Amino acid sequence: MDPLFAATLGGAVGLVIGVAAVVAARWSERSLATEVHDRAPAVPKGVGDVLAVLRSVAVVLDPRDAVVNTSAAAVSYGLVRHGELVHTELRQLARQVRRDGEIREAELDLARGPNTAAASVMGVRVAPLGAAHVLILAEDRTHARRVEEVRRDFVANVSHELKTPVGGISLLAEAVLDAKDDPEAVERFASRIQVESTRLTRLVKEIVELSRLQVADTLHEPELVDVRTVVSEALDRVRIPADSRHTKVTSLMTGEARVFGDAELLVTAVANLLTNAVNYSPDATTVVASVRVSGDHVLIAVTDQGSGIPEAAQDRIFERFYRVDPARSRATGGTGLGLAIVKHICSTHGGDVTVWSKVGHGSTFTMRLPLAGEHPSTPQPLTPLQVTEGIG
Repeated sequence: MDPLFAATLGGAVGLVIGVAAVVAARWSERSLATEVHDRAPAVPKGVGDVLAVLRSVAVVLDPRDAVVNTSAAAVSYGLVRHGELVHTELRQLARQVRRDGEIREAELDLARGPNTAAASVMGVRVAPLGAAHVLILAEDRTHARRVEEVRRDFVANVSHELKTPVGGISLLAEAVLDAKDDPEAVERFASRIQVESTRLTRLVKEIVELSRLQVADTLHEPELVDVRTVVSEALDRVRIPADSRHTKVTSLMTGEARVFGDAELLVTAVANLLTNAVNYSPDATTVVASVRVSGDHVLIAVTDQGSGIPEAAQDRIFERFYRVDPARSRATGGTGLGLAIVKHICSTHGGDVTVWSKVGHGSTFTMRLPLAGEHPSTPQPLTPLQVTEGIG
């Protein structure tokens, strides 16, 4: 036999034998894996039925971390996608539980999707299930976390806001003591103490009012309220400060307008809008409160001839303690809570509040509340002349 041919033949035979060995080895591994999987304990009976009625997010993993059962909520929250557990943190917890058999709990920030920064705060509990499976239970705590953050921010803001008048009163009291032999100085400092005391009283009152509104999200026993009476009472509350600035406050009301709710809260909301309109408008101008029916809602609008609100600030003016002009707010005694209270009162009554404003052209705040009873659905427009001059 030719030596070259013999060498070629030997190489070919060796290659065939090598390929056959690799195929045999892989087939053996696959058979072994299948055998191990077949021998893996089955999920305990009834688990699927239990998961179907659970409110919590639930996922069952087998010994290879494959999802064998899951609740619909696990998919909607993005924990399971395409039949696989998405988050590495959950897989690590499952492996630790499988290794030592101990139940583990954790609070994790888990992304809601692969291409989003939005995350849910999930309270996770991982426990053994049967001989080899692991059960993951998760509860959405996002809302609770936000409420806690709001509470902390609120306490911090209140503490900061209270320091200003309390500190001012303390310093002024020291000044009075130092100037006890100067009657004019004592009178001047005492008048400033009165101003700061009034501001402190108003701040505490509005903090208590806002806290009460935040706790009571719904009205207890709402009554039928005449909106025209509400506006009239609110106008009476601001009449004295308006007269001191030679500002005319008037109303424009057409037809009947009634809502279900709390009359005193609604008077507070309208009075807050009117107070802001008076405080942030030039002297000797006009503030108009108008009431009209539009569709199934009652619209209460307060229009002023002030300097207007910059567009960048209009999305924030309903936040607690936010002030467009902090220096002017201190001068007018503003607390930064008035509009937040208006927003909560409107929300409690099933409505909302919006603002239209343009720098140099004044502002209009509009409360929209659900109408009670049957009224004409066609809006009754107000002419610019009527809004400017008002009709008593």
